Amino acid sequence: MNTPIAPLFLSHGSPMTALEPGEVGPFFSGLGPRIAAAAQRPTAILVVSAHSLTRQPVLLAAAQHTTVHDFYGFPPALYQLRYDAPGAPDLATRVAALVGAAGLPIHRVDEGGLDHGVWSPLRFIWPGADIPVLPLAFPPDWTPAQLFALGQALAPLADEGVLILGSGSITHNLRLLSEGGRPALDAPEIATSAAFRGWFAQHGAAADWDALLDYRRQAPSAVQMHPTDEHLLPFYVAAGAGGRASPALRLHDSVTYGCLGMDAYAFGPAAPALAATATA
Repeated sequence: MNTPIAPLFLSHGSPMTALEPGEVGPFFSGLGPRIAAAAQRPTAILVVSAHSLTRQPVLLAAAQHTTVHDFYGFPPALYQLRYDAPGAPDLATRVAALVGAAGLPIHRVDEGGLDHGVWSPLRFIWPGADIPVLPLAFPPDWTPAQLFALGQALAPLADEGVLILGSGSITHNLRLLSEGGRPALDAPEIATSAAFRGWFAQHGAAADWDALLDYRRQAPSAVQMHPTDEHLLPFYVAAGAGGRASPALRLHDSVTYGCLGMDAYAFGPAAPALAATATA
């Protein structure tokens, strides 16, 4: 019998995180064993990445994935990294049924490929690339409430041994990384980033979903931290899978370049067990 696996949101950071993980590295490397200790090793991973965007939800149901290096101008070593995980076409059938039953659109293509929002953290969490992965591309013009509803449709998967993973960034304004030269990896955090991340942690712990779903109006410096919000939207899919009755528990708290948050969250009834394990 499966033990429920808490849905997660991970900030995947710059592509360079794959080579220079910094403070988040030990967290990523320990997360796989912690999930196994709190629940079980996932039978598959359903992942919603900020770098896979479509006009309607689309399942990438290939039997085998290849590594997509969806960036340019980085050191050659980054392009040598591989994470060619197996796909999960059978899971795609199950997901399509769940989403369709909720009255939401869903499409399936028998194609694949893992963008760096997927493989960059997974290469630390499960370096063997041996857990099947099913990417779910999403529409960036859907509201947080719409994506929360998409996550709610996926909720049964958490009881079926599937890790529901949103990959994005708790803060994401690349102009702050380029204006006046890129800050140092360990630069002090700017005040607006700290205020935004703190607001999310506070309202997440209180399960204040009304505020979180309205973050763009209520959170401090929301537009500065997310000029476009595709990197935050995967948070809401994972959160929806956890449900409104449970808080969003922050598992990790760090910043790179002074403004690019690396926070991680767990959702749903299984989140407290994972949070306890992650801080042990």
